[in-house]
Amino acid sequence: MRHEPVLIHETIEAMNLRKGGRVIDCTLGDGGHAEAILEAIGPKGKLLGIDADPESLLRAKRFLYRFGEQVVYARDNFENLSKIIVDNNFGLADAILMDLGWSSPQFEERNRGFSFERDEPLDMRYTPVNGSETTAEKIINEWNVKELEEIFRRFGEEDLSKEIAEAIDAVRKVNQIKTTRELAEIILQVYRSKLKTEKEIPWIGGIHPATKVFQALRIAVNRELEVLKQALPQAYESLAGNGRLAVITFHSLEDRIVKHYFQTLSSGEAKLITAKPITAGEAELEANRRSRSAKLRVIEKI
Repeated sequence: MRHEPVLIHETIEAMNLRKGGRVIDCTLGDGGHAEAILEAIGPKGKLLGIDADPESLLRAKRFLYRFGEQVVYARDNFENLSKIIVDNNFGLADAILMDLGWSSPQFEERNRGFSFERDEPLDMRYTPVNGSETTAEKIINEWNVKELEEIFRRFGEEDLSKEIAEAIDAVRKVNQIKTTRELAEIILQVYRSKLKTEKEIPWIGGIHPATKVFQALRIAVNRELEVLKQALPQAYESLAGNGRLAVITFHSLEDRIVKHYFQTLSSGEAKLITAKPITAGEAELEANRRSRSAKLRVIEKI
């Protein structure tokens, strides 16, 4: 299965691509956006594709094989964007894209514990090989209750952060929590207790109760917000004159960071292309449920 990129037509249009252009895709994934970009910039264009996940790079190379040497691949985290550009002698870019969503294969095929819908080890690292030693399992079993409560509230905006953290602490005092199923069941029990029901139903209100906690853990493990804050200034500085930076976010925490940074730039040194974020149309919303939360913001370097 290939990941379906969101807002692809809107993104290509908003980036104002030209034939022979030089473009950077900071989050290559399965190469869906990259493929559309390469078609837009033509055979003389060049693309630098970055991804920290070695499996994603292998998949992208397969999907983008026909473009040959037009694509330069870099296995790294885009928080190191400036260094990546220098190391690959790429120069200033006419457009840069950051798609901050996680691809479907990463959730469904990597066995890294991103999804509560299957039983997997609690890893959640973007780059498990030679990556950070901090895993979701380590956080769940070793961080104190206050720390757990804080990340669930801050990164997941979870209303029952305190109750879930305390429930986790009670369980781990008896047995280590090692799998997604174990963690999801703890969260479900907290919600059932709150709702005063013992019904064995996996879903409450259409959204799984574990959604926010799993998001919070993923963000904490991979330092996602910190990485974004570090990468945005590097991306803007790496643009040529009239170059555009496009960022697709999927939750409010990311979107607030991008919105604030773009507003700061637009006060004098840049042109805000999207006064309001671009969102998916009805057709895409029906075809791809992941597009519901996607927001595209674009800024142009003067």
